[in-house]
Amino acid sequence: GVVCVPGTMLMIAGQVDLSVGSSAAVAGMILGNVVNSYGIANGLLAVLVYGLVIGAVNGFFVTVIGVNSLITTLGTLATLYGIALLIGNGQTLMMKNFEWLGTAQPAGIPLPILIFFVIAVVGIITLRRTRFGRSLYAIGSNPNAARVVGIRSNRILFATFVLSGLSSALAGAILCSQLSAGDPNAARGLELEVITAIVLGGASLAGGRGTMWGTIIGLTTIGVLNNGLILLDVPTFWQRVAQGLMLILAVSFDATRERLAAKRR
Repeated sequence: GVVCVPGTMLMIAGQVDLSVGSSAAVAGMILGNVVNSYGIANGLLAVLVYGLVIGAVNGFFVTVIGVNSLITTLGTLATLYGIALLIGNGQTLMMKNFEWLGTAQPAGIPLPILIFFVIAVVGIITLRRTRFGRSLYAIGSNPNAARVVGIRSNRILFATFVLSGLSSALAGAILCSQLSAGDPNAARGLELEVITAIVLGGASLAGGRGTMWGTIIGLTTIGVLNNGLILLDVPTFWQRVAQGLMLILAVSFDATRERLAAKRR
């Protein structure tokens, strides 16, 4: 959910970030290393800086060099998974005294849920009430027209990729806290879950359409599906099969809707 908020913004703008899973894995490994040696505060600061850097790298290649976002983030996905393995030499890094971020329950509500709630509210307000949000829709609908009317598309896209990098780093920190360890494989497949939730929520892969509320509904659908499979004692690998089928169906529905809309025009 934390990663889906900027992910929705990117998809509305016609972009995608496939590196979120590997980025979260690296964040967890960095956190494990730094916390064990220099303390929690320094570990969180290192993760924050890392998130800014990886988001800026993706944004630079897409907006300055002009590489397609799919290719850029696919490359960083593979690169970062390799880095995650290198940091821990392929091993899990155990941690102590950092469980609070992933398991604390202030007022009986899990802290990760509260974090997601705050980020989601900010995302909803951004898309509906700010010039930045309106610009994302304009860029996704017609990039050339957006530039003609004075929207600084590259700056907005760069900032959105930075937000995506920060969110994946935060997600990695939460996972690391829940596991009490940095695991290079902890977030494997996260990018699939993110894209599935966003597309299920009504966002278009072509850009220009999508809402944060729709993404939240998509997240809820995936959560209910996964929980139902667990309660039915279905083997966990079938969850991946179900998510893949859901993604194919959602994209097929989106393509059909686009084709019917084009015929009506």
